[in-house]
Amino acid sequence: MKKSKLLFGLGAVAIAGALLVAADHIDAPGTMGTTADIADFYAFEPTEGSDNTVFIVDLQTNVVDGLPYGTFDENVLTEINIDTDGNLVEDLVIQAIPRDGKMYFFGPAAPSATGLNGTVLVNSPLGSVDISSDMEVVETTADGVSLFAGPRQDAFFFDFFRFNEVLAPSMEDNSGFNVPGEDTFDGANTMSIVVEIPNSMLGEPTGEDAVNAIGVPVYKTWLTTNVKQ
Repeated sequence: MKKSKLLFGLGAVAIAGALLVAADHIDAPGTMGTTADIADFYAFEPTEGSDNTVFIVDLQTNVVDGLPYGTFDENVLTEINIDTDGNLVEDLVIQAIPRDGKMYFFGPAAPSATGLNGTVLVNSPLGSVDISSDMEVVETTADGVSLFAGPRQDAFFFDFFRFNEVLAPSMEDNSGFNVPGEDTFDGANTMSIVVEIPNSMLGEPTGEDAVNAIGVPVYKTWLTTNVKQ
C-alpha cells in the first residue's frame, strides 16, 4: 500500500480537514490510526539564501494533548521523493524507518524502482536519531544533515468544538467563530520526521521549471508511505 501527498517547489501544500485530530488526518481508512496516514508535508529553506533544505513530515497516530504519545509503526517506510529534472519522476529518495526506539534514515540515493513499481530500501545509510518528544534530541551527521523524529504539535489552529456548534442545525447563535477561538488540538498530535540537508547532497535542479516565480531554484518533492505487506 502506498499513499502520497504531492508538494511542488519550496513551500507547503496542505488541506485543512474537520475531523477528530485536525489538518487532513484520517483521510484514508486503510491507513487510519497508523503512521502510514500522511497529515502534512513541508519543504523550505530554513533561512533566506540558505544552502540547506528542510523536509518536515507529519504523520497521524491519534496523538491528542494529554494522552500517551503514539509510536511510529515499524511496518511503515516513509519516503521523501525528490525530482531534480522536472519530469515528475523521483531521481532521489530519502527514506526513514523506525526500529526499537530509533529512526533510521537512508539516502539521498537513486531508487531502484520508481512510481508505483515498488519501493526498495536504498542501501545508503544517512544517519539515525532517538525517537523523542524533546526537540533538543537532534542528531547532526558528519555531512551536516540534521535529523529529528518524535511527536510534535500540529501546525494548524482549529477550534473543533466551535466548528461543530456552527454546523449544528439547532444552533441559535449564528455569529460564526469566536475571535480568538480555542485551539482544540493544542499539544502534540502528529508524529513528525524532520530532515535538514545541504543542497549539495541533492544536486542542482534542472529543467524548464527548475526556478520558481521569484527566481529561486526549487526541487519538486512529494511524500509516500509504504506499508509492508
